[in-house]
Amino acid sequence: MTATSLQYPVGRFTAPDEITGALRASAIAALTALPVAMRTAVDGLTDAQLETPYRDGGWTVRQVVHHVADSHMHAYIRVKFALTEESPTVRPYDEAAWAELPDVARVPAQVSLSLIDGVHARWVACLAGLHEAQFARPFVHPELGPQRLDLSLLRYDWHGRHHVAHVTGLRTRMGW
Repeated sequence: MTATSLQYPVGRFTAPDEITGALRASAIAALTALPVAMRTAVDGLTDAQLETPYRDGGWTVRQVVHHVADSHMHAYIRVKFALTEESPTVRPYDEAAWAELPDVARVPAQVSLSLIDGVHARWVACLAGLHEAQFARPFVHPELGPQRLDLSLLRYDWHGRHHVAHVTGLRTRMGW
C-alpha cells in the first residue's frame, strides 16, 4: 500500500460534471447507512486498538470517530443555514486542532457514535424532504468558495466512506 492509498482509501473527492437526482439519492442513502457502517467498523475494538493510528502520521481510530461526528455536525448545520439564509458564509474549523482537544482523548468513541446516529437521522430527514431547487441553495465556505447543497451532499457521502475505509483498512492490515 502506498501512503496516498492509506490516506485516501476511496480516492480523493472529485465533483461530478453534473449532479443528478440519482446521485443525490445515492448520497442520501450513503448518509443514511453511515452510522451503522461506522459502528460496524469499530465494533469490538479494544481501547488499545482505538488508540492505533490508521496510518503513520494519521489519526487514531478514536480521533477518526470523533472527527466524523464533529465534521458531520458542521455539515448538517451548514445545510440549515443554506436553507434559511441567503448565501451564508459558514465557519471552517481546524480539524487537526479539534482532534487534539481533551474531549477526543477522554470521551469514549461510543459518545460520538451516538452523535453520528442523531445527526444523521436529522440530516437525512432534512435532505430527503428537499425539492430539487433547494439542492441548488448556496453557502460560502471561506476555504472552498461558493458551495451548493447538492455538492456538499456528495462531498459528505465521500467523507463518510473515506473515514470508514480508514478504520476497515487498518483492521484488515492488522488482522483485527
